[in-house]
Amino acid sequence: MRVRYRFGEFCVSPARRLLLRSGQELPLIPRYLDLLIVLLARRHEAVHRRDIFDTVWSDVVVSDGALSQAVRTLRRTLGDDSRDPVYIRTVSRHGYRFVFDGVVEEPDDDAPLRASRPASPATGDPFEGALETLVTDSDPGARREAAEALHILGTAEALRRLGRRPGHAPARALLRDARWDVPGAGPVPLLGQPGGLAAARILTTMRLRRALRLAERRWAAASAGGAAAGALAGALGGLALRLAPGSHAPASVAVTLALVGAIVGGLGAAGVGAGLAAAEAVARSLRGPALVLAGAAGGGAVGAVSNLVGRWALEGLFGRELPSIGGGLEGLGLGAAAGLGYALATPRHEGGMATPRGAERLRAAAVTGLSCAAAAVVITALGGHLAGTSLNFVARNFQGSQVGLAPLARMLGEPELGPLSRAIIGAYEGALFGFGLALGLTHRPR
Repeated sequence: MRVRYRFGEFCVSPARRLLLRSGQELPLIPRYLDLLIVLLARRHEAVHRRDIFDTVWSDVVVSDGALSQAVRTLRRTLGDDSRDPVYIRTVSRHGYRFVFDGVVEEPDDDAPLRASRPASPATGDPFEGALETLVTDSDPGARREAAEALHILGTAEALRRLGRRPGHAPARALLRDARWDVPGAGPVPLLGQPGGLAAARILTTMRLRRALRLAERRWAAASAGGAAAGALAGALGGLALRLAPGSHAPASVAVTLALVGAIVGGLGAAGVGAGLAAAEAVARSLRGPALVLAGAAGGGAVGAVSNLVGRWALEGLFGRELPSIGGGLEGLGLGAAAGLGYALATPRHEGGMATPRGAERLRAAAVTGLSCAAAAVVITALGGHLAGTSLNFVARNFQGSQVGLAPLARMLGEPELGPLSRAIIGAYEGALFGFGLALGLTHRPR
């Protein structure tokens, strides 16, 4: 049976996705309404923050500040006060509880929704009060609430009244960031507006700080996923090389290549994963392009550094200079492909980091792996070197090496690594790298 909740002058209908006050709908973004419904449904207990995240934000990773902001918005919408709560009480070091005694649970039929008593009339000029708080208050929470309130009142009018008054640049930046949390909020342009460049700088700094907090665990998980995929690729490749006809590779080659693969995959995923995690935390309106560019930047940076360090190490230890080892361009291409595949597999229209579960998570990893595999084929066709072909190049330059990949090429009908074997080996590496990276990146931290 469908139910709805009445308390005071408010009515919440989960089935109709509505919050009303005296019969008038109050706007709430879907997740905030979900939070209110959870607190109402479990009003006889204090709901732990982790339970709230797992229920309301089950498909996305957000910071603790997102929950605090959601509760502040609910309190403001309900006219509640955190210091003397009537509806939502904070339970220290645990979570939140809905404490209003007069909640009535009733069948939610098709009858019109009516409130139990009339709403209180609004007084004063709400725009001026909210604008004063936005530009002068030192409390970040109060300023955020004021920004959201102005969006509810009317974004265009709020911007018009803001004008060039003192503190307008940080206020405009906060209005731009808060518009994602208010349904129906209008655009907040920065370029060409008063203090637009300063506002853009403040907004970028604000989101970067948030990104560092959000991205740290995601980056580590992505690195671990890439390292695991690299180890698996190396171990399977070493086993195939050991069993290939005419191969003289020792039995330990699988272990050796697994170690090399873990190092290469972990380093590559560290760069690409850092870029993707930062882009996902910062970008909202242009999430897809940001993921592609940040993935490319992270992969290119790690590739270039690894190439330089590898060449220095080989030259210093063995007196050989090997300029054809893969590097920055290969990392750039693979990172961009990872960002593209991940963006296509995890589309989001709001803030936060995607955390698909179950089959959806595997699908995201598979799409990212296919995108990286396609990029690897193109890279090798253009003469680039990924891990396998770089290793083969090094082996050919050191007499007595047993890890050359010619036996694998002969299994594919080529005497040495040619276009076909390079493409297949590259696709294999790229697919496992992308799959492991995305699987790690979508791991939900506990």
